[in-house]
Amino acid sequence: MPLPTHTLLAETRKRIVPPRTAPPPAPTTRAAVPPLAPGAVPGLGHAAALLRDPLGFLGSLSRHGGVVRIRLGPRTVCVVTDARLVHTLLVALARDCPRGAVQDTLKTAFGDGLLMSEGQAHRDRRRIIQPAFGPDRMAGYLAVMHQVTEERAGRWRPGQVLDVAKEMNHLALEIVTRSLFGARLSEDATLAFHRALPDLVKGQIVQSLYPHPALARLPLPVNRRFDAAVRVLNRVVDQAVNGRPGTDRTALTDRPGGTLPDLLRAATDPATGRPLTEADVRSEAITMFGAGTETVSTTLTWLLDELLRHPEVEARVLAELDEHLPAGTVPTPEALGRLGYTRSVTQEVVRLHAPNAFLMRTAQVPVDLGPYRIPAGTELLYSLTALHRDPVRYQEPLSFRPERWQDGGGLGRPSFLPFGAGKHKCIGEAFAWAELTVAAAAILRRWRPVAVPGARAREVVWTTVQAHGLRVRLAPRTEAAATSAVRTGTPERAAEPAGAFPTVRARPTGCPFTGTADTPATARPANTPATARPGTGTGTAVAPPQPRPPAELRAAADRHADWAVHHGLLAPTELPGYRAYALHELIGHAFPRVRGAELDLLVDMLGWFTVLDDHFDGPPGRRPTEAHALVDPLISTLADGPRPTAPEGRLLTAWRELWDRQSESASPAWRARAAHEWRACLATFPAEAEHRARGTVPALGLGLAETMRLRRHGSCLYPFMNILERVHGADAPAALHAEPALHRLRANTADAATLINDLYSLEREERQSAAAFNTVLTLQRARGCTRSRAVGAVRARVAHLRRENEELRRDLGRRHPAGRWYLDGTRELVTGVQAWTSTSNRYQVPGGRR
Repeated sequence: MPLPTHTLLAETRKRIVPPRTAPPPAPTTRAAVPPLAPGAVPGLGHAAALLRDPLGFLGSLSRHGGVVRIRLGPRTVCVVTDARLVHTLLVALARDCPRGAVQDTLKTAFGDGLLMSEGQAHRDRRRIIQPAFGPDRMAGYLAVMHQVTEERAGRWRPGQVLDVAKEMNHLALEIVTRSLFGARLSEDATLAFHRALPDLVKGQIVQSLYPHPALARLPLPVNRRFDAAVRVLNRVVDQAVNGRPGTDRTALTDRPGGTLPDLLRAATDPATGRPLTEADVRSEAITMFGAGTETVSTTLTWLLDELLRHPEVEARVLAELDEHLPAGTVPTPEALGRLGYTRSVTQEVVRLHAPNAFLMRTAQVPVDLGPYRIPAGTELLYSLTALHRDPVRYQEPLSFRPERWQDGGGLGRPSFLPFGAGKHKCIGEAFAWAELTVAAAAILRRWRPVAVPGARAREVVWTTVQAHGLRVRLAPRTEAAATSAVRTGTPERAAEPAGAFPTVRARPTGCPFTGTADTPATARPANTPATARPGTGTGTAVAPPQPRPPAELRAAADRHADWAVHHGLLAPTELPGYRAYALHELIGHAFPRVRGAELDLLVDMLGWFTVLDDHFDGPPGRRPTEAHALVDPLISTLADGPRPTAPEGRLLTAWRELWDRQSESASPAWRARAAHEWRACLATFPAEAEHRARGTVPALGLGLAETMRLRRHGSCLYPFMNILERVHGADAPAALHAEPALHRLRANTADAATLINDLYSLEREERQSAAAFNTVLTLQRARGCTRSRAVGAVRARVAHLRRENEELRRDLGRRHPAGRWYLDGTRELVTGVQAWTSTSNRYQVPGGRR
């Protein structure tokens, strides 16, 4: 009989922290030497066990004593496993045991700020910064937190698959930037910040384990990446602190003392009597960015994950919000004080998923820690994650039980230390608790997250316990939320009915490849399987996708136009003609379920490719050297590892951003597959230029079969077939990808879409100066046939490909039902190309036929 879900979860978590039922016996004598943990390996000590399973190893030490010695190579470290002794270490022994090696790494990089300073310097700096977190500021901060979360959640769309960790990272960074600094970071700066954080965290932990500090100065890859991350973070923080181009400084007249940088610049250093330096300001800003972003975003991710696992808890939270924080109201400190159950939920998330895997102190003098004597120079390590999962302090510690916090239960210190204790207790504790509650409330009010199969949160441990892999599909919480989700358009567009179909221009009466009226984009050939519901992983027939509101596609087109102008791909004067192509409608037809950020990504990708393609109507299309100079840097972006230095042209800059957006959180298999297809696609441009330069154009040295192979990859259909998996939220089954029949279906899909494109672009390509790689023209040259017969042959080929693909889908769907959504998606791609090419002005020739 299968175990219930909560039992399986508990059994899984038992492997993380072995349970114990009672405190270990205290040593019988005072000043005892802490016991040595078993399992040390000669030369390595316990380093391998710590790196292999950090939480499991640290949690297992409590059975051996309140303080336990471990060996990390030649170093001996004492791990404090008892919460009472950790509290003693942080409060009574704070002066004698300052911060340890992990924090020293950051001190070297960012200076002696609040996070890294000690003694009188720490007290002086804390007095300067404290007013920024005073009670008189909290109401203003709550309003900003609410506004930022509403804005970000308002950009999401129904059906969108959300990478929760990524979104919460961006949200937390924006809240800190706008609340404390009164600034808005540019998109490039935001992305740079989040890319740099992993290298900073990894470098911090690795360098703290070096047997000698000099190793941090060697040109090792981990050191180089750490140094590069430090430079990036300094540049980003400098932008926020100084309001450089790309920031949007906000007036803060309602805040006494202004922003945090204003407070710091107005202060004097008590030790010198002089104003703080800009290095001091940057050091404190780095502290706030780091401490205020990663831990809060990680906790928000775990919060959403736990609510997915416990819908009854989510229901109680929503009911409490309805009672004490009505929808649309700005939270106040008094309102948050009435959210008792919601506070219990956030406390339980923080307890169970304490983000601090381990922190360190160093005994500068001999100290007594409980019954143990700690020699001077000893490094002391403790794990808040392990402490908060101690079965002696918390019943069923690996179960998510918010009720343990009701009526103050379980809150008794020193067992609960999420923000530390003593003089180094986190200065932003109240800010963080408020941020968790306000952000969660705004998100849950608007959206109901639905778990994507196989994409739940998992623990990844460095210096913090990060939540990786959680992906959810968004469903509107109410009809009102669904309507508000399309408010990014103009007021006129937002007023359109949410259920209306996208506006489509009238189509011509005949289709050049069937000779009959066009088929609607949502039509399905007879005797074909119904579309599988995204995310189910089954072949169950379901209703077709709900029609997308017209305003949603047009808003995506508006955002794309802004994006293209921002990256310099188009001048504002070029927009009217470009927008007439209606590229957003192609995406709307070909990807009927895509919403939100994925919709923006697809429209931006198609627009970028269209601009690139138009470049090759000019000289690069006839000059191989120019073609390679344009394309080779684009291809090099697809390689893993450091990117080669190349001139930052507009196409390249935009492409690098697009590739990062495509491949974010993607599996290694998907990333490799997508990179391979993009390389093949981009390589067709210089290949065609070389054929034109040599005169081996289609039918003049280049056969029909070779032309079709070249055109198949040059149409960008293969990369867009890969995107089916990106927007679905999971890879198609590996067994399906291994099928030769799927390779045939993908080739047929690309060929059919290419041939349809050739039929509609025929007149335009007949008139261009460079030799066109158009199948109709190739047939006319190769076979000496008339235009009408060539068009008829292409029509027949398209019909044959579509019939063959339906047979392939039936066969593959029968053997791989979990991948039927992918198979149906390839049909929607071709149908979407057909619907769009018959309506777009992309291929219209003035005075020509349509």
